[in-house]
Amino acid sequence: MALDPKKHEMPVQAPEVRAHNFSEVALGYDRETAIEEAKRCLNCKNQPCVNGCPVNIHIPEFITKVKEGDFEGAYQIIVETSSLPAVCGRVCPQESQCESKCTMGIRFEPVGIGRLERFVADYHNENAKEAPAAPASNGHRVAVVGSGPSGLTCAGDLAKKGYKVTVYEALHKAGGVLVYGIPEFRLPKAIVAREVEGLKALGVDVETNVVIGKTLTVDELFDMGYEAVFIGSGAGLPNFMGIPGEALKGVYSANEFLTRSNLMKSYLSDPITPIMKGGKVAVVGGGNVAMDAARTALRLGAEKVYIIYRRSLEELPARKEEVEHAMEEGIEFLLLHNPVEVLGYENPEDPRDPKNGYVRGVRCIRMELGEPDASGRRRPVEIPGSEFDIELDTLIMAIGTSPNPLIKNTTAGLEVNRKGGIIINEDGLTSRDAVYAGGDAVTGAATVISAMGAGKLAAKSIDEYLNR
Repeated sequence: MALDPKKHEMPVQAPEVRAHNFSEVALGYDRETAIEEAKRCLNCKNQPCVNGCPVNIHIPEFITKVKEGDFEGAYQIIVETSSLPAVCGRVCPQESQCESKCTMGIRFEPVGIGRLERFVADYHNENAKEAPAAPASNGHRVAVVGSGPSGLTCAGDLAKKGYKVTVYEALHKAGGVLVYGIPEFRLPKAIVAREVEGLKALGVDVETNVVIGKTLTVDELFDMGYEAVFIGSGAGLPNFMGIPGEALKGVYSANEFLTRSNLMKSYLSDPITPIMKGGKVAVVGGGNVAMDAARTALRLGAEKVYIIYRRSLEELPARKEEVEHAMEEGIEFLLLHNPVEVLGYENPEDPRDPKNGYVRGVRCIRMELGEPDASGRRRPVEIPGSEFDIELDTLIMAIGTSPNPLIKNTTAGLEVNRKGGIIINEDGLTSRDAVYAGGDAVTGAATVISAMGAGKLAAKSIDEYLNR
């Protein structure tokens, strides 16, 4: 039977509908579509897709189970190496990882690995009757700082080996960036909560509203009897451009904007504490966070939303799917543009004017691409005299984040690099004995799956350390 050269389309909400609600955009495969997509897998002997996965999911094996209609069997294969399959199936950049290595992709479209992973995880969550059994205790205790993807992965892998793990989360719900940073329409909160409950069933304890560095220090965790500590506190310190006017009211970091939206439950149909309504909004940046912020602003009632990015469409770092969805929803992309000043209201005759100190627009300059920089991408260069103004009510900066310095400042002997990232060796070990780290706290803002890979590495190293 001839193989279909194209992967099966993912059903989605219509753009004109989804632009006004926070329900999940992608609707997922049904059973028949999942089986048909699984039949496209060549089941390669050398399994290049596995090498493309940061947590090394046994991809051909789980897809074979899908092909056979054994969806629960497929799930059990996935969770051998991944603690968050329903999350990964939704937010991982498969196109640049496992699917980029797919042999089918040499001549045709690669197999929809991420879509199949999502289907399998959702099938399990809808049909599973029993929670996983907690393994017998091995007598060791480990503390995990942060309940984002790296922390949850580390905790899950250790729990499966019998470790008593406690995860400490600064906010009042577990999930970290998965709950507070990614919008509901891309990753529903209920999905994350279900994954966390699965880890709790394995024996993982979660302590919320605990800020490591204030409520407790890393040293105090050792005093409490923990034998190793994993730091997966993420990168919550926003970056700004340093241009005039960034301190005006109405200028957000994307980190703050998305956290407020999620924390205040602005995604509900009738929120009590909306963070904005109406007006014109611009988001500076071209990554997934920029797409999330722009699409969230649209759903919160913005009349017009712009993405301002200093390079061209070809250099846009966001996932292709997210860019396409944003364009379909009516977000305007101002490519090869860059802000040079944030403009505010001024009324020198009446300093009590309530509009004083608020954003009224942004001044941009047009760019062109010059010679490649150290990263290999062509460097954007300003075109002199090309400045122009855009009228705005809200400006959101989505140009990256850095690790929060709190843990570094309260943990003696913990070495960090010039950007504040915790320095680790090839095993995930920091400069402190028995203290490991991974994810955005080390690398700065990166992908969910790379953070999970770091958590998995640290769990393996902690296990080896405590069983020397």
